[in-house]
Amino acid sequence: MRTTDDVFHLAIPAQDLDQTYEFYVAGLGCKLARRYADRITLDFFGDQVVCHLSEEVDESPGLYPRHFGVTFRHKEDWERLLRLARNRKLEFFAEPFRRFEGRSEEHETFVLADPTHNLLEFKYYDDPRMMY
Repeated sequence: MRTTDDVFHLAIPAQDLDQTYEFYVAGLGCKLARRYADRITLDFFGDQVVCHLSEEVDESPGLYPRHFGVTFRHKEDWERLLRLARNRKLEFFAEPFRRFEGRSEEHETFVLADPTHNLLEFKYYDDPRMMY
């Protein structure tokens, strides 16, 4: 079973590693772990995201079924990231909105698009039991 010492790993495509670095490190504030000629490895909010240089890019992605992101336990953290994304003029795929209003799984969300059109969703649930 996974513990807090373990790290989730996700690999995604990247068209341009310099633009990818700017988005994730300079934009979102992720930490660069390693950089090679064909990929960069990031500390993405405590998990590992590896951006592999690729020419195969979905120019018009849809949010479903392919996206990833972070579900925040504390609303202040979600709001802080939202302010950061706006201040650094990151590209929004979907502006902040509330989903499932009036239901137990009600939450706030926004979606960013990285330079390769990978979609990143960031959420905060009113009821923390709905995080999973």
